[in-house]
Amino acid sequence: MSAPASDPPIPADTPSLTFAQALALAQEQLAAGGLAAAEELCLRVLTADPGCAPALHLLGVILSRAGDLPRAIDLVRRATQVDGTAAVYFGNLCELCRLAGQLDDALAAGLRAIEIAPSFPPALNNLAIVHFERCEYGVAAELYRRAVALAPDYAEAHNNLGNVLRTTRQHDAALAAFGRALALRPLYADALNNLGTTLRDMGRIADAESAYRKAHALNPLGVKVLTNLARAVIDLDRPDEATRLIECALSLDPACVEALTCLARLRLEQRRVGEAEVVCREALAVRADDPEALNALGLVHGERGELDEALALFRRAIEGKPDLAEAHSNAGNMLTALGQLARGREAHLRAVALNPRQPAFYLNLVNGEKITRDDDPYLARMEDLAKDIDRLAPPSAIRLHFALAKANDDLGRHDQAFEHLLSGNRLERAGIAYDETSTFALFDRIRASFDGKCMAPRAGAGDSSELPVFVLGMPRSGTTLVEQIIASHPLAHGAGELGDLAEIVVGLGGKDLATPVFPESIGGLKDRDIGLIGARYVQRLRRHSKSARRISDKMPANYFFVGLIHLALPNARIIHVMRDPADTCLSCFSKLFATEQNHTYDLAELGRYYRKYAQLMEHWREVLPPGRMLEIRYEDVVADLEGSARRLIEHCGLRWNPRCLAFHETSRPVRTASAHQVRRPLYATSLGRWESYRAHLAPLVAELGAAPPGPL
Repeated sequence: MSAPASDPPIPADTPSLTFAQALALAQEQLAAGGLAAAEELCLRVLTADPGCAPALHLLGVILSRAGDLPRAIDLVRRATQVDGTAAVYFGNLCELCRLAGQLDDALAAGLRAIEIAPSFPPALNNLAIVHFERCEYGVAAELYRRAVALAPDYAEAHNNLGNVLRTTRQHDAALAAFGRALALRPLYADALNNLGTTLRDMGRIADAESAYRKAHALNPLGVKVLTNLARAVIDLDRPDEATRLIECALSLDPACVEALTCLARLRLEQRRVGEAEVVCREALAVRADDPEALNALGLVHGERGELDEALALFRRAIEGKPDLAEAHSNAGNMLTALGQLARGREAHLRAVALNPRQPAFYLNLVNGEKITRDDDPYLARMEDLAKDIDRLAPPSAIRLHFALAKANDDLGRHDQAFEHLLSGNRLERAGIAYDETSTFALFDRIRASFDGKCMAPRAGAGDSSELPVFVLGMPRSGTTLVEQIIASHPLAHGAGELGDLAEIVVGLGGKDLATPVFPESIGGLKDRDIGLIGARYVQRLRRHSKSARRISDKMPANYFFVGLIHLALPNARIIHVMRDPADTCLSCFSKLFATEQNHTYDLAELGRYYRKYAQLMEHWREVLPPGRMLEIRYEDVVADLEGSARRLIEHCGLRWNPRCLAFHETSRPVRTASAHQVRRPLYATSLGRWESYRAHLAPLVAELGAAPPGPL
């Protein structure tokens, strides 16, 4: 029974109201936001009749709006027990239980609602939401479609149908559903937010930002909208604005896991890895198994070179959300770095299958191995994406160009490959603040500071450790291969590209405006200071292996610090790797580097930079003692692996070991762009690669013509 048959007035000192009048007034108060007044009216009805089902139900709805879900669920459930024929009671109980995370109870209530009233659109909608949260997307879509067929003007159901379609990657259909919801309700903030997310999934970041901004204007305090807008702004490479948006979101809800995870990703983009970890752990303290937060924490460990830990976190993220495409892609990167190439490819393929509109996943896939005719379907998908490349955010368009360039190069389509290379590099260069003048001035200042007057008197002042081996040279010159050969020796450990020396150098002077910075600071250092620099570096290096007799650091740009290495670590081994200048530069131009290589995205700038690098290396040859730096050519390693490997091992002061010839079998993490290449025996197909692009490389060749030659 919904009320006594006589519908008596409510006793009290208020004007006489019947139950029906009191509940109608409570409904009006609820609609106007007067929760307290609405609650009081319902309580007066229940004081007179504790079993009044409409009052129990309405009071439950009121308390749910006030945030008291447990009491709300109890009241609405009592209403269903009093009147088991009211579909609306069961439909609302379904929604309340869902909000409380009680999906089994929600499902049971929703099924009862549509059993009572199969054509009741709100009940169909609420039950569909439960199926959506249970990842039963097909059932959810069917229920939403039934709801909108019965009520074509049901904007909420159109919006919810759009969410299912977006989740199942039916993006065009999702856009249509959100469009219908907004046609019915133009000021529907949730639909605008969901529309923005669909557009972002499609790579249409500028359009997504526009939708999010409209949603934000309608709901300025919406944490979800603020977070999504920040994500779009990050995609558009506006980190300062994104920071403000996320800080605003967290000021409204400091425990919002989505906002915390977004902030962590932003900190990673800014190379503030420690801060990113702190924020990830804050998010996981709120929701321990949140897939997005686990994925972000995995990226933190990956940045630190802790690949096994990173892979474990990506796998946990996938367990919690099997369709999280980015976690599959990130796992693929870790597996590739760990030498598990086949499994890495599987992970990248899974990422592409889950989100075929994300260029970054294609780039990871094609960089992992040589593309063959069998991979033409992936090339066709990338080319299809490229038809709308102008609608992609610049970072996505850049990745797509580089992916298409690599795929076309593998297939021998050099003209098509270079067209994409040129477009991708132009876009990347447009977003880079590269100061060629100050960069070249640094080269000149280093040569001036580390002259014969500086070097000779300080010989032997540094730390005496023989532990470090520095493998340096231009990127893409063969440094990864050389390190892999050395690391294959039982007494050596390959630590990869380390930033330790650069960090130590940053601390040399510069504490105030009157104190010189590197390289001028070298002139004010005493012998003891130089020894401390070496000792500090060795202490950091030893953390990578407790037992190795030699540990390599293959940061290519350590060529800036050769003079300092000689002074601070007089027994360290220095190996300069060279490759044909045109091949080196073309390979640089072909890569979208994860770290700053700001000089590689314009052919003329790249050629001029190579000239300055070659001049600096010529300077080191002149000021270093004979034999101090071993110089080895990539082409010689390919032509005579054993002879070159023996020279390397001898220079490192180690006895020869034949395992160095089987470098491709050595199991160790490799994080560079050559990770897949050093897992295979040597091949000569990369020699003279630039000849296939000669017609396109005139600006580069013109600049390289004046580069001083290296030793023969």
